[in-house]
Amino acid sequence: MTADNRLLVLTRADVERLLDLDAVVRSQRTAFAALAGGTADLAPRLLLPGAEKSVAFCYASRLSPEAGAVAKFGSVNPGNRARGLPSVSATVLVLDPVTGRPRALVDGEGVTTARTAAATTLAAQELARPGATRAAVLGSGTQGRAHIRALTGHLGLSDVLLWSPNQENRECAAGALSGELSSTVTPVATAEAAVSGADIVVTCTTSREPVLRAEWLAPGATVLGVGSFAPDRREVGDDLLRRATSVVVDHAETAVRQAGPIVHALGTGVLREDELINLGDVVLGKASARSADTDVVFYNSVGVGVQDAAVAWLLLERAEVVAAGTRIDLG
Repeated sequence: MTADNRLLVLTRADVERLLDLDAVVRSQRTAFAALAGGTADLAPRLLLPGAEKSVAFCYASRLSPEAGAVAKFGSVNPGNRARGLPSVSATVLVLDPVTGRPRALVDGEGVTTARTAAATTLAAQELARPGATRAAVLGSGTQGRAHIRALTGHLGLSDVLLWSPNQENRECAAGALSGELSSTVTPVATAEAAVSGADIVVTCTTSREPVLRAEWLAPGATVLGVGSFAPDRREVGDDLLRRATSVVVDHAETAVRQAGPIVHALGTGVLREDELINLGDVVLGKASARSADTDVVFYNSVGVGVQDAAVAWLLLERAEVVAAGTRIDLG
């Protein structure tokens, strides 16, 4: 807690102002390394199904025994799109590592968007074959757009094909991103047209049915699944799990209970739990997910609390620097 005992409140605008992609990617590398190295403390993730296919969630973790605990509480409400509201709402609470008192309250949507895209970028860096230039993104919402910005900015992608079920949404997103980025973002009419020939495929939907077929994938493709955050969300099917040379997850203990594609593949016998590779082990060099350029690699992210904790503490550090009147170099 600060000396004057005030609670620091950071809005969405504050989050976006204080963060830059490079720093958030580094924070995610730190988070996954701490998780794999055993220094992070991660509580089981809580999911509470609600009305209109909504899901409330709660994450709690700390990056190390010395770090303050961080909790995120929020909800995914698909019906909010029709109301003109964000489908994901969340708040992050940061506790002081010494007193345990609330130290900061942070907009959780900004944290979630930033850390999810940054973690996917980290996974692409670790898992994609060298020289990848073409990406497909399925989903044109907040996460789809954030992932296009992050991947093009970090991987030097020259070409992105974007698909989502709503033609107006995908064309609007592609037009805005093409004007903003140096890469070309092209809207396409089908998921197959987007995926065919892509080096990297990112699924940013909350679909309960697969939106991607393994037969569409080119040899060597890396598939990064973002939206299958619960047992009933399944953007990819058993055909991909069957074809994949390696299946990587953010946290195996969480994935076997809550990642839809993983839960389903374990239930049908397509996948064994001991075949799962933790991203943190790849980051630390304790495991390898790719042995040849033609391998198809699948990464499934459900999102875990240490990711939020890493970004929350990065935000607090930067907010304190700003309060002290010191300029932060985000370039």
